[in-house]
Amino acid sequence: MPKIVDHDERRLELVDATWRIIARLGIESATMREIATEAGFANGALKPYFPTKDTLLTFAFGHVFNRTNQRIADVTAGKSGIPALRAFCLEVLPLDEERVNEARIVIPFWQKAINDTEKAAIHRESMEQWHAAIRGYLAQAREAGDIRAAVGDSSTASHLLNMLLGAQISAALAPEGRAEPDLLDQLEGFLTLLRTAT
Repeated sequence: MPKIVDHDERRLELVDATWRIIARLGIESATMREIATEAGFANGALKPYFPTKDTLLTFAFGHVFNRTNQRIADVTAGKSGIPALRAFCLEVLPLDEERVNEARIVIPFWQKAINDTEKAAIHRESMEQWHAAIRGYLAQAREAGDIRAAVGDSSTASHLLNMLLGAQISAALAPEGRAEPDLLDQLEGFLTLLRTAT
């Protein structure tokens, strides 16, 4: 009886292999041959799933974004306001090897998105989703009296989102993938400013 192939599972195996290659060698060394070898597939076996490395990179970005969102959903369940905002940020900040490797996937995607309108739209929609979530947490905190900052929630959300994305770039460039040691202090400082500003 022929073996039943789970195509979704194979796609994820290829994305995981791409992740490992990029983390180890960088995007330029993540050739389709290298990815196939890493995943244990014949080189031609990739084409039905990802005709080009470009399509694989787009899928990998979506996979990273969805993984992060699932973690966020798990850690923010039952929380609101500042505690939910803090939990959200901790899942995006590159504080461990897994999240540093995620940064190493999204940064090449951003680079491609500069001149690719489809990728730019995917990134924009993803960030709009995060921006809306942050605004929601800020609104809850303001309603609870936990935020005194005069700056509007939309601007504050943009500021925080830019900080999180900048942290991903810093972590990806750090020696041996080490994140800045003061990322947690920076986050707590930002949240303190929200609570104390008038």
